[in-house]
Amino acid sequence: MDRKILIAYYSHSANTKKIAEEICMKTCGTLCEIQPEVLYPVDYNTVVEQAKKEIKAGFRPRLKTTVENVGAYDLIFIGSPNWWSTIAPPIATFLEENDLSGKTVAPFCTHGGGGEGKVKKDIAKLCPHSTITSCLSFYGDGGKDAKAKVSSWLSEMGV
Repeated sequence: MDRKILIAYYSHSANTKKIAEEICMKTCGTLCEIQPEVLYPVDYNTVVEQAKKEIKAGFRPRLKTTVENVGAYDLIFIGSPNWWSTIAPPIATFLEENDLSGKTVAPFCTHGGGGEGKVKKDIAKLCPHSTITSCLSFYGDGGKDAKAKVSSWLSEMGV
């Protein structure tokens, strides 16, 4: 089956970007970096505190990224850092602004020790009419095993 694939991701420290690029290379999908209009602070502690406040408040930042014709894609990979056990607010905005009904959504995340957290569950809440695959999670940028882990996950999905 020839599927149209989109890899949409938000990356603060480039870890999620590295995984998204690996998925793109292996699937020949369309890569799309989700960027908020107002960038997050670079300083780790500052961004951690800001993210905590935003997530607690349910804040959805405006995005400067738009994806033309999301409806044309069958399989959509969604990548986010695990921030406070959930997806980063720019990813929540993206999922609320784009109807992914009937699509297969494949979540992946990077983390600093929190694992998958509620990433898959929270994506599923924002995509109630989508098929959600298993979530692939990486500590940091995934290290030397990242490529093999991505390949194995894609094989499990038949991609």
